Amino acid sequence: MTYLGFDLGTSGLRALLVDADGATIGAAERHYEAMHPHSGWSEQDPAHWITALEGAVAELRAAHPEFASLKGIGVAGHMHGATLLDEAGRVLRPCILWNDTRSSKEAARLDGAAQVRELSGNIVFPGFTAPKLDWVRTHEPTVFAKTARVLLPAAYLNYYLTGDYVADMSDSAGTAWLDVGKRDWSDHLLKAGHMRRDQMPRLVEGSEPAGLLRDDLASKWGVSDVTIAGGAGDNAAAACGIGAMDEGQGFVSLGTSGVVLAARDGYRPAPETALHTFCHAVPDRWYQMGVMLSATDSLNWLARITGTSPKELTADLGEELQKPGSVSFLPYLSGERTPHNDANIRGSFTGLSAGTTRDDMTRAVLEGVAFGLRDSFEALKVSGASLDQLIAIGGGTGSRYWLRVIATVLGVPLALPAGGEFGAALGGARLGMAATGMPLAQIVTAPEIREVIQPDRALQAEYDAAYQAFRAAYQLIRQAQ
Repeated sequence: MTYLGFDLGTSGLRALLVDADGATIGAAERHYEAMHPHSGWSEQDPAHWITALEGAVAELRAAHPEFASLKGIGVAGHMHGATLLDEAGRVLRPCILWNDTRSSKEAARLDGAAQVRELSGNIVFPGFTAPKLDWVRTHEPTVFAKTARVLLPAAYLNYYLTGDYVADMSDSAGTAWLDVGKRDWSDHLLKAGHMRRDQMPRLVEGSEPAGLLRDDLASKWGVSDVTIAGGAGDNAAAACGIGAMDEGQGFVSLGTSGVVLAARDGYRPAPETALHTFCHAVPDRWYQMGVMLSATDSLNWLARITGTSPKELTADLGEELQKPGSVSFLPYLSGERTPHNDANIRGSFTGLSAGTTRDDMTRAVLEGVAFGLRDSFEALKVSGASLDQLIAIGGGTGSRYWLRVIATVLGVPLALPAGGEFGAALGGARLGMAATGMPLAQIVTAPEIREVIQPDRALQAEYDAAYQAFRAAYQLIRQAQ
């Protein structure tokens, strides 16, 4: 038997085919673009997701005869996106993505409404789904009036696969419509956002069956009796992919955005910290995470304006950690979530001189992102999370220098998984396995670790001081803007 995991990302879809032991058989990727029709807007045509999914499936079928024994599928997806459907299930407008900030006013209104933080367990950020629909209600009333269902991106793929409107708890927790403690839609939160329960998908746990693969797709793909799991938001799926289900387990992700995530064995919301407190993809578990919006995006930006590549920028620094540089960088190129909840704050360099080099600026960017991650790490400690080690994942982990900076700034070792799959696509496949009845404890396991990057204790005091200066610089720039 084989199992399939989809990771629906902002820039592309990854499909991973595994066997009954979770070992990789094959993978396929397809890419697509986001649209930015106005400043602060970020949208995507859901039809591109379906094209990507079908293309990846066709590639896997052609390359791997084992695909014919497919029995389970799990979908992981980028969170918070608003996909609006009419009564016939047709898409009404492009999906408004997680990094769209147009609904900042609506988010502030909802965040200040009675019991919203108490029930949702979170600040209502502009990227969340509820303020997006409130924006549509005000600015696109005709579309709003036709909206019969609102689906998150992963739930839209579930709809394509099963023909049913169904979503999992972890993804739904990022809408500001879910009572995260009770793991159910909240009528109070829905009313605050001018929505109704009948517009919401049916809820299941991420590891539970959401339905069966539609007969026409099963026939087209040459498979039968395939169970579709509830699936997960991308970070919950990544946690399943690296085995972070229990208290004390977590990871740091260096992707477009930066994430520090801790699995929790109970519901402990701390919205005042700007942490996200969401349901996990498995029953009776939650997770908390801090999110910074521009992690590798900051390095990519510097590479673009200097006419080079991120790999070249970091390679020039070598591997031996240096003390903090005299140039500082605030990584708020697209605003910030944790801990500031400030969509309007912007980044800056300070300490530039005629002698400043490209390497100085690169180090400043790497240090600035590490300090932003520490903001989230400190917020997690306030909420009671205890993390003695973090698994490091994401594209940014290709820079050993950056890993040394982050380990030293956070003051905890960073464990690097050995080669192989361990991300959201694997998490999706594991949820597909669980939905067919396989025991979670047998499936959701930690990866083999090839190396642990230790903090540089000799430089830790200097990095602590640089972090405090970073915090002070934020306060100054906020006052100026």
